[in-house]
Parts: sequence; structure tokens; C-alpha cells
Amino acid sequence: MTEERPRLNIADGIKPHAYDPETNPEFFDGVPARRVMAFLIDLVIIGAPLVVLALFFFAIGIVTLGFGFFLFGLMPAIAVLWALAYYGMTLGSPHSATIGMRMLNIELRTWYGAPAYFVLGAVHALVFWLSVSMLTPLILFVCFFDARRRLAHDFLLGTVVINSSAQSGALRPFDSEAGHPNI
Repeated sequence: MTEERPRLNIADGIKPHAYDPETNPEFFDGVPARRVMAFLIDLVIIGAPLVVLALFFFAIGIVTLGFGFFLFGLMPAIAVLWALAYYGMTLGSPHSATIGMRMLNIELRTWYGAPAYFVLGAVHALVFWLSVSMLTPLILFVCFFDARRRLAHDFLLGTVVINSSAQSGALRPFDSEAGHPNI
């Protein structure tokens, strides 16, 4: 007689969403606008060293009587590697946020609440750029049809951008009769 093993339910291994927009709307309040501003800040942070490097390559080109201008052929690869490293290192940091996101009090989390890590941060940036370049920037309007304000690449990667705990605490409705925030 063989012992029958218990059947595993698929739902046993699935974690629930950590952030519910119905019970905690303060996690998602104003996130799309702050994401745009954080993106612009990060774009300047990524672009500034690339401009300095391009000026250096230009100077090398002048000094070498034109031979150094071939270094400009490396700029696309350098820009991609720098951007992936920037997003991977910053989103994979303990803050789970780029510098721009930290300035605007938002952070990237997995849908079940775990912080981001290096590979997730780099892939998040890569999938964002690919989706926007292939599907036009109109794909960004997806966030207005989702209660968690997630974009298409957030759905693909299982991530969500939320207000940081300090920001969401400030946005939490205050119960004046009880003398504390509603929880």
C-alpha cells in the first residue's frame, strides 16, 4: 500500500499583494507625477557624466588630430552600461529608490512588499526603455487605469512604486477626534 502525498494547492505558494489601494490609498497618492519628476532628475544625473565623457573624447580627438573621435563609437554602449549600473545600484540599495525617487519620497517594491535588488533594478530600467521605445510614450497612461498606479513594465516585472513610509504617513488621513492618523 503506497502512502498518498497531499495535493499541493497552487495558491499555497502565492503571496498576497502587500499594498492595497482600498485600505491604504496614501501609498499611491500622487505617485505618477512624482515618478515623472524623479525620472527627469535621474535623467540629469545619468546624462551629466556622459556629457563630461563626450567632452573628454572630443578633447582627445583634437589632441590626436582626429584619431580620438573614434571613441565616440563607444558612447552608446557606455551610456547603456552606465544607466543599467545606476538603476541597478540605486534601486538595489536599502532605499529601493533612485536618487530622484529618494528626493521625491517614492520607492520601488515587489508586489508582495519586498525591497528591490540590483538585477530587478537594472531589468526594470531596461524593460521601461524598451516598452516606451517600442510602444510609444502613450504606454505610460496605463497607470491611470490601475488602482496601484502601476505602469506596463511594473505589471511585467511584478513591481509597484509607492510613497515612502514617511510620505505615506504624512498623507494618511488624520482622525482629529482620536488624535492620531486613521489606520
